Amino acid sequence: MSATTALPPAMAEELLHPLLPAASVGEIVWRTGGVLSTIFEIRFVGAAEPVVIKIYDDQWRWKQQKETYVYQLLQQHGVGPVPAVLHHGDADNALGRCYTVMTMLRGQPLSALSHTLDRASLREIYRQIGGCMAAVHQIPQGACGYLTTRVLDPEPTNTAYMTRQFHNKLREYADHGADAALATAIEAKVARQADLLRACRHAVLCHNDFHEGNVLVAEDSGGWQVSGFIDVENAIAADPLMDMAKTDYYCVHDDQDKREALCDGYGTLPADWSERVGLYRLYHALELWDWFASIGNTAPLEGITDDIRRMTA
Repeated sequence: MSATTALPPAMAEELLHPLLPAASVGEIVWRTGGVLSTIFEIRFVGAAEPVVIKIYDDQWRWKQQKETYVYQLLQQHGVGPVPAVLHHGDADNALGRCYTVMTMLRGQPLSALSHTLDRASLREIYRQIGGCMAAVHQIPQGACGYLTTRVLDPEPTNTAYMTRQFHNKLREYADHGADAALATAIEAKVARQADLLRACRHAVLCHNDFHEGNVLVAEDSGGWQVSGFIDVENAIAADPLMDMAKTDYYCVHDDQDKREALCDGYGTLPADWSERVGLYRLYHALELWDWFASIGNTAPLEGITDDIRRMTA
């Protein structure tokens, strides 16, 4: 499904019937959609609270169980606000897709508002993001690896996991015809900084997509507040600084106010945090290049290549 795909009210009512058999849909608002899934806000006739329906592309249907697991894990540890999963349905419906029904969190994505906010408000929001991230990282994991309802292909150490990940992403990089000299430069940097990978002794839950599009904010009498965070499809068990590095690469860039606020909200960081974040930023840039190349979106590749070149200079 896409931004131009409508979800008819009758179809929405069918999907919601196991949960809300008497519900009457008044309005359906497309919220976001991409390669993996499409999200609709469902508003009802009467005073019922709206809900969200997330519809999965068939090849990504396995992410439904993952999201349910991770959201429930966060709620069990009192971390949030995150959506509560109300119902998950399989593909035996007229739509022919798996779907999940979740509570609707208040607020708007920070990405839609950040350019309108003053510096003080933005700093406060990033301070709160740092606090949310630190709370997620209080949930320990038994090994490093990609997370579904368990850690897949677990690695006992961060070094083994990140070495494997860099190797896999470099292979994808080569398969898409990337710059061989730049790939060599990436390998050399990882080899030089291998000690940084050994510094992480224990894996934790990482959101692994803590960017402005997945952070919801709302304004109240006390100013702008983080009202929740969403989209746990990319969650991993890893070094907590992997999360900070992705936020830094995707959102902070060279904005020192954002970086300082994020760190202040996060709390105590290890002495080598900046160097580790730098190495993980390189990984996230490489992974993002591979992703765009794999879906045929070539427009961002030159800019990411320039980033990688600067990181390996």
